[in-house]
Amino acid sequence: MQYAGFTLQNNLFVAPMAGVTDRPFRQLCKKLGAGLAISEMVTCNSLLYGSAKTRRRADHEGEADPISVQIAGADPRMMAEAAKYNVDRGAQIIDINMGCPAKKVCNVMAGSALMQDEPLVVKILEAVVGAVPNTAVTLKFRTGWNRENKNAVAIARIAEDCGIRAIAIHGRTRADQYQGEAEYDTIALVKSRVAVPVIANGDITTPEKARFVLDYTGADGVMIGRAAQGRPWIFREIEHYLATGETLPPPRSAEIHRILRRHLTDLYAFYGEDTGVKIARKHISWYTKGLVGAAHFRHAMNQLENVELQLAAADEFFLGQAANDRLSFDATASCQRTVAA
Repeated sequence: MQYAGFTLQNNLFVAPMAGVTDRPFRQLCKKLGAGLAISEMVTCNSLLYGSAKTRRRADHEGEADPISVQIAGADPRMMAEAAKYNVDRGAQIIDINMGCPAKKVCNVMAGSALMQDEPLVVKILEAVVGAVPNTAVTLKFRTGWNRENKNAVAIARIAEDCGIRAIAIHGRTRADQYQGEAEYDTIALVKSRVAVPVIANGDITTPEKARFVLDYTGADGVMIGRAAQGRPWIFREIEHYLATGETLPPPRSAEIHRILRRHLTDLYAFYGEDTGVKIARKHISWYTKGLVGAAHFRHAMNQLENVELQLAAADEFFLGQAANDRLSFDATASCQRTVAA
């Protein structure tokens, strides 16, 4: 896929998620089939550039191209400075956040709250595009700021006129937060009104749903967020299904264990052991969701305070899962032999 001047391996995107799409997660999703992974948003407040959190978010060492960094804010000048700051540190695409519905973002008129002020949207987009003339700028937004005020088409046209190279649309309004079901009619309408690539986002949880959304909206790609938490292999599943129409079997416990182990190792190295252990807890919870004994395991695991104990607990849990897999496989094989006889 051609996107913002880059050739991607496919049209599958990792949505920017605060506290989730750090460098280890982005790298993992790319290895497992994502065409592009966008960073968690970086504040445009220059006072925070020196913080450890901001430095980590701007750390792209070893990350596969293209590197896309999302910035958020409401002041055109500061947004322009943030764009230049991140380009100087390796960003190859700047993505502007006008989709986040969180109160702490919207209360300062950033994120999806900006959709209420179209003249300000123009100023921000023009400032950012003008600040990094040799870098592609993209935009993520929602269908509107409430169901009575869906102005996604207007925002998309503004974006195209301002030189935005691609847009991603979440199929909910700001007021919807993450409640209810995403709708795709607005995304389809936007796609029919602009020439830039349109990426559809919202409730895309299976390969079949990805196929449906692409066909229904005519979008150029799909963006996966919460469905990839603890399931980064969803990208290879979707890629395979879109190419062949066939569904890949789910990964067995041994493979999930290997993926989790690699993810944990990267987290510890990226954050340091103390913070890494804390960050890892939510990922371990997501990886084990729905598995036998997971609730008891998660409760015990969340009490562990160091890398060695956390890894040992994860190893023990997945060895038990692998044993269950073997028992299930042996039982199935025995039944098949009995029927054949």
